Amino acid sequence: METGNGSDEQTMEFSFKYNPPMDPVTGEKALKEAKEIFGSLGIDFLLSSGTCLGAIRDNGFIPWDDDIDLISIIGNNTLTDELVDQAVAAFRDRGYFVVAAGGTNRDARSYSTIKDYVRIGWECYRIVGGSISVYPATNIPATFFTQPKEITFVGEKFLVPNPPEEYLRLKYGEEWMVPKGPGQYELDVVGKIPTADLVGQPSRLRVLDDNRMPVAGAEVILAGGGRYATDASGYAEIILPNPDWYALTIRYPGHEQVLYMEEMEPGKAYVYRADSRAEAISGVAGPVGTLGSLLTIE
Repeated sequence: METGNGSDEQTMEFSFKYNPPMDPVTGEKALKEAKEIFGSLGIDFLLSSGTCLGAIRDNGFIPWDDDIDLISIIGNNTLTDELVDQAVAAFRDRGYFVVAAGGTNRDARSYSTIKDYVRIGWECYRIVGGSISVYPATNIPATFFTQPKEITFVGEKFLVPNPPEEYLRLKYGEEWMVPKGPGQYELDVVGKIPTADLVGQPSRLRVLDDNRMPVAGAEVILAGGGRYATDASGYAEIILPNPDWYALTIRYPGHEQVLYMEEMEPGKAYVYRADSRAEAISGVAGPVGTLGSLLTIE
């Protein structure tokens, strides 16, 4: 299977689709190089999500983690949109393939970079109402990020949300100290996010089983959004506020799967095909699994 040269669009697409585990040695090199780039521009950043979890709980990268997660706050310590643009250019100058993500969300600027098969996600958030809405839909007080804590990780000093233990509890739930493989931790993250009635436009999602037959009565849960059920033809109509990345859970008898990062937009129709590859690629036994992208345009 073609994966690209390690630092190009093809590699990025493969990484998002299959979420291959990151090589920890190359990951350490990439993290330290990112620190050099940000440092040269005077940009503060924090370890976040799985990278922060590994640093605090395991003092290392989580073995099955597929990327490095970093956060910066626009408007904090002189970080401006112009500096964000300069950082993106600097990553490209150092051989990284960089793409913008996050749709039309004006509260965040999101980038994914990849080099030597290591993907870095850099989220640049704006403070809204004293909090930050971190992906997929968890509100965390801004002070966790504007008053960070310094830790030692992979032999160097890095910042993390403060207090890191409470940040990880808010992000991953009460059992954040319990190591959980791919599939289960995503279920924990999205499972604790309350549903909400979003204002937006409808998009159609069709659910097909392993035999490519439509599933009636399947539950489709949009993280931070609504709960929907498929009709007799396997279709559910879900409300999306804007083009963006979304996390969904697809559930029906004998099957439950998290689609943790799906790029979707209102007005389009998508197809979900239950895929037994999820177990093989993610290492999750049984019906619970996660795979990078399982939606296709209908």
